[in-house]
Amino acid sequence: MATPLTADQMLAALKAEGLRVVEHPGWRTHNRAGHGAWGPVHGVMIHHTGGSAPSDAEIVWSGRSDLPGPCAHAYLAKDGTVTLMGNGRANHAGGGDGNVLQAVIDESYSTRPPAPHKHEGSSGAVDGNARFYGLECSELGKGTAWPTAQYDAAVRWAAAILRAHGWTEKSAIGHKEWSDWKPDPTFDMPTFRAAVAARLAHPASWNPSGSTPAKPTTPSAPTTEDGMPTAKEIADAVWKYPLVSPTAPKGSDPNRAAGTFVRWQDQHHAELLARLDQQAARIEHLAAQVDRLIAANTKA
Repeated sequence: MATPLTADQMLAALKAEGLRVVEHPGWRTHNRAGHGAWGPVHGVMIHHTGGSAPSDAEIVWSGRSDLPGPCAHAYLAKDGTVTLMGNGRANHAGGGDGNVLQAVIDESYSTRPPAPHKHEGSSGAVDGNARFYGLECSELGKGTAWPTAQYDAAVRWAAAILRAHGWTEKSAIGHKEWSDWKPDPTFDMPTFRAAVAARLAHPASWNPSGSTPAKPTTPSAPTTEDGMPTAKEIADAVWKYPLVSPTAPKGSDPNRAAGTFVRWQDQHHAELLARLDQQAARIEHLAAQVDRLIAANTKA
């Protein structure tokens, strides 16, 4: 049981753990205050978005029609960059199992907390949004391997908050361990907790052999002193950003330049317009046939 970290404490803890942190404008006051408690807090919860960037990042910030944002306290991109999205209550955990919460509070379980038997809206479900910090990781959830930089950053994010509160790795759980409705994250949580424990056994600055702090694999726009990027910096960042070619053979997953992707989009758009023209012609032909049939029946 603990008082939630302040925005400054959160930022300092994440940076001390070696994370690359971006502050979304307004994150310090972005929360669901007035819609339930925030604290005392007992642990951290890992999620995956089920979508892909950049739309999933926007959903974490703004929410959906049925779930207002923020939908987590932080968003983790594939390159390991952590973007702070909220400070306070966030709509990420929903209802879950009170037995799981007690096991986290006591840090009493072996490798896994008890299996959950509750979910949002079920009788006896406990409000997880009041008790857990949430991390949404950009991931479709198809069972593919997570990039090393992203997984390492998730471990560091969890360790940073646990370290700040003096908790062990057993205060870190996955959404699937909280709610019997949820499948996320796709990786094995005992293995994840073992990695968190390894970090907590060392100072926050610890960097094991063969591992480096999360660094972006794609350039981001530098900023001027007033925090705003120049037009050239924006253009450079956008056009150098690697994108997966949608025409690549399945499984090859090569990176292509943004210009290639845009040209493919233009070509695909033209093909779609041509198909629409063909469909329109077919509809007109069918409409003419219907008119003839109606006219023939009327005469009869």
